[in-house]
Formats: sequence, C-alpha cells, structure tokens
Amino acid sequence: MIVVTGATGHLGNLVVEGLLRKIPANEIIAAVRSPEKATDLTARGVQVRKADYNDPATLTAAFQGADKVLLISGSEVGQRVAQHTAVVEAAKQAGVSHLLYTSILFADTTTMLLAAEHKATEQAIRDSGIPFTFLRNGWYTENYAATVAQAQATGSFAGSAGTGKLGAAPRSDYADAAVTALTTDGHEGKAYELAADEPWSYTDFAAELSAATGKTITYQNVPASEHQQILESAGIPQGFATILVDSDRGITDGELTATTNDLSTLAGHPTTPLRESVALLLKN
Repeated sequence: MIVVTGATGHLGNLVVEGLLRKIPANEIIAAVRSPEKATDLTARGVQVRKADYNDPATLTAAFQGADKVLLISGSEVGQRVAQHTAVVEAAKQAGVSHLLYTSILFADTTTMLLAAEHKATEQAIRDSGIPFTFLRNGWYTENYAATVAQAQATGSFAGSAGTGKLGAAPRSDYADAAVTALTTDGHEGKAYELAADEPWSYTDFAAELSAATGKTITYQNVPASEHQQILESAGIPQGFATILVDSDRGITDGELTATTNDLSTLAGHPTTPLRESVALLLKN
C-alpha cells in the first residue's frame, strides 16, 4: 500500500493520477485533510483517509497497513517542522517501511531561508530510522503564474535575480519522478536533486513570454531592497516578500539549479522545456 499525503493538493493529485496509471487503485491511499473533497478518488477505487498534519491521531490511522508513505511538504511556512515531525512519528508507529519526502534542492547545504524547515524535516526522518528517500524538488514553473499575469498586463516584471538561472519545471515533471520512486526499487537512502535539464534566467522567461504572446515583455532587474519594496507595495506580507527576495538571491547564487539530471532520469523523460512551460502558464 502506498500513501500520498496532501493528495488533493496540486502536486499530490498529480502523483495519485500517476500512480493510477501504474498500480491498482485499491493499492493507493489518498491521505487528505478533507475527505469530502476527494469523492472522485473514492469513486475510482482509491482509499481515501483523513489525515491532518495538525492532528497526529488522524495520521496514525491513515498510515495503517501502508508500506510506503510520500510526505508532501506542507504549505504553512513556520509550522512545517512540527507538522512534518508528526507525520514521521505516525509513520514509525504504523510500521511504514519506506518514507519519501518532497524537500528542497540541496536542503543540507543551501543558505536559502525556505530550506531550514526542510533540513530539519530531513534530520527528523533520518533520526526515525525509517528507510527514506529525499525528493529535493526545485522550483515549480507554476510559481510564476502571478508573474505571467502581471507581465501580460504591464509589459514587464521585476526581480532581483540578475542573470542567475534556475531549473524550474512544471509540477507534473516532479510528480512523474515521485511516482517512479514510489513504484520501483533502489531508492532507499538516496537524496535526489531535482531540477530541469535546461536552466533558464528571468530574461529567458521574458523572451519566451514575448514570443508566446506577441507582446514585448521585459525583465527589470532591481536591487534586493527595491524588490522587497515592490512586493510589499503589491500587498504581499513582509515575511513572505523577504522569502521571495531571498529566493531570487538563491537563483543568483546557483542554489535553484542542478546538473545531476536526477529529475529527467526519475521522471523517465526530458523535463518540460521553458517554451512549453510558458504555454501551459498562459493556458491556465
């Protein structure tokens, strides 16, 4: 039995769909906070169980009978260490034999602010003694949906990444990699650095947006302090704005790309090119 946490979320749902193409539905457990939102999965034969990261009792029950658990990192920054630790403890109590976790690129060495909770989670998993696999995901191209909307409306977008490049890919590529790790052998004890085969810069992004829309769209590079002000002026909370600015700093320093080709290898296909990613963003 394979458990996917956050199974109704963006990434989790894609993983479940990928598993349904590989294994029988009754071998999949969709662990979700609100089971009533997963009736479509129930109708297709997937076991749907309530699992709330903030309610350890639900986690222990959700993991009963499971061999593998994919812990998809929570979205509540600042709460994730406690939430993830609860998942790890529940997995251990349930006798799970393999715990997979969606972490962040170079979680053990990166200086990015977002990495601290992932690094702590990885350590908690190591300390648990459960055989593990770390799927260290890079950026999702879907993270730039708001940027695309702004660029279409104004003809430009700002950032502070300079000429740095990032290996962002659509969630579907990362989901394919997770499905492989869940359904094939030989992944225990490994940490995969997952990023697109061909990294790209914000200038590259602007060029592809221009080509796809027929409009001239430019990238405006600004100092980090000005970037922070722009984000806060747009209504983004200070703390989250700081994380976004720090992420651009990470891009500048090469912390959001990898040369391992782990993502395409695990996914079983080349990662989605930037041009296709832009087309998907414009479509959605």
